[in-house]
Amino acid sequence: MGRPPALGGLLLLLGLHGTCGGFKHENCTDYKLQFERVFSVPGDTAMLNSTLVSPDVFDFTTVPFSVTWYDPKTGLEMSNQSGRVLVAGEMLWVLNLQLEDSGEYVTVLRTPSRCYRQATKLLVEPPPAAECGRPRKARQTLTNTVTDVLNCPLKDYVGQLDRYNVTSHLTWYRGCERIVDGKGRYTYLDKTKLKIDGVEPNNNSSYTCTLNFTLGGMNGSVSETIEAWVSEKYSLTPQIREPANQRLKAPMGSSYSQRCRVFVPCVGKPRVDVVWMDRHSSFILNTKPDHIYTSKQSFWRQELPRGVWLERVLMFSRLTEEDFYVNYTCLAQSSRGTVKGYFSLLPADPNIILPIGSALGGVTALFIVSIVLYYLLKVDIVLWFRRAFPVLYTNTDLDGKWYDAYVAYPQACAAGFSKEVEAFALHTLPQVLEEACGYKLFIAGRDCMPGTAIVDSVEENIQASRRLLLLYTASTFTSRRHTNNNNNNNISKSSDGDDDVYPDSRQQLECVTAMHRALLEGSLKVILVELEKISPAQLALFPESVRHLRKKQGAVCWWKNPSERRGWRTCTACTTEDQEEGGRDALCPSSGFWKELRYRMPVRPKRAMYPEKTALLNL
Repeated sequence: MGRPPALGGLLLLLGLHGTCGGFKHENCTDYKLQFERVFSVPGDTAMLNSTLVSPDVFDFTTVPFSVTWYDPKTGLEMSNQSGRVLVAGEMLWVLNLQLEDSGEYVTVLRTPSRCYRQATKLLVEPPPAAECGRPRKARQTLTNTVTDVLNCPLKDYVGQLDRYNVTSHLTWYRGCERIVDGKGRYTYLDKTKLKIDGVEPNNNSSYTCTLNFTLGGMNGSVSETIEAWVSEKYSLTPQIREPANQRLKAPMGSSYSQRCRVFVPCVGKPRVDVVWMDRHSSFILNTKPDHIYTSKQSFWRQELPRGVWLERVLMFSRLTEEDFYVNYTCLAQSSRGTVKGYFSLLPADPNIILPIGSALGGVTALFIVSIVLYYLLKVDIVLWFRRAFPVLYTNTDLDGKWYDAYVAYPQACAAGFSKEVEAFALHTLPQVLEEACGYKLFIAGRDCMPGTAIVDSVEENIQASRRLLLLYTASTFTSRRHTNNNNNNNISKSSDGDDDVYPDSRQQLECVTAMHRALLEGSLKVILVELEKISPAQLALFPESVRHLRKKQGAVCWWKNPSERRGWRTCTACTTEDQEEGGRDALCPSSGFWKELRYRMPVRPKRAMYPEKTALLNL
């Protein structure tokens, strides 16, 4: 027959009978004598358990079987005896033991095709004289000064009785004195445990736990004695500090590590094992998967509070999709109990700080580079922009001006006159600004109408010009302030405050008028064209207005032109004749000097050259 049901009807078990006849003549597989012995004393109950009902022997979940017990003396099958013997499946209960009940009890397990035999030894010993308890004692350790627990060795008995729904009751004794539950420092826990608060050295004693029950209408009891020993060393329940049952974020594909940190309040070295478990509640043993592994368990001591820290690290060499949303559990196992803590990983949120920071850094770097490039290439950028987007600029043809620039320079018989300056004003400037760039210039020595009063001509033509190009050299303003050339007029003062200016001198009148409009009225922009290098001593003799304007806006320096130093660039816009006469860069609109001059000139579209020539130019 199969394994009996949960003995809901215990009386049915009492009527079961095994196969009649002796077992000695059967050809059964013999498992010999069990290593475990059963010890008892007269008057107690002994429970003998056959270990043949095991998957190591046969598949008891699918194969029907029956269990029979045999008397060690007669070899006959044992059956239920009122007040003495109870056979319940693979269990044999012998109540009210006597010394002669000692012996080797044989159990035979039969299936439809096989049989198995095993012996279990029962030893009934007399109780110790003049002392309470049992002759054979279990040893347990209590920790001094803390709350500790004694465990009754009758846990198997309690489990079997609970299996058959048999009511049982456990009583504790210290020596021969019964311990009352909840009195003093003693408390009964979980049927088989005795809690002792504030263990002291006098708790070194023998403790007996007695289990009383009623089985099949028969009263029985069984006892075990514990020899308790109080130790100065102790180890309390471990405390997991990390992980703290939390969800953490980590980026996919990155490496990751998580510590399991356990604190054990103790004196001495605790016996605690720290292990990691995966989603399947399997220990992680550094085998599979190969990208998850653990470190060795490490520990260090701490004085206050007194104890030991234990640590084991769980490491991921590369996080995969399967590693997320999984609880990884750290277990700390000890005789005081098992505690656990877990963590799970979530994919990290996209890191927007890095791209934003990179973008801001890039924009900042681009801004700085743009400012530097604009500072270095401002003239080229502005000229290109004017050429590429002329529609963005106001048409200057509608402003009522006739000329783009009025050219003022020292003329013949004037202080600072030189043929080089005159050639630059009458030939070089028109060739580049008018012929190549389309500007319209008024040049005093070229465009003056004969017979026109100087004052009226200067005033009228400067007012009709958008810019004034003031050409000067070191001698233009540093020559003698008093001269007798065809002139005996008195010295007067200019309207802008400069001293020693001759009103009948065209150059000085042009300078006075230009500075007045530029500095006082703000209606004219003056472009200073410096034809030779000016020393600080020479600059100190310049009119104050010229020095102020030069300091404020600078001057376009012809003497810096590369042609003066055998320039290196060849301008495709220059003719061969130009290159032979003035050097490679002298007449190139794309050279540095002409670029800066064009940058300061008004914005105009390129137009055809004006062919008008004055009578003075044809002389």
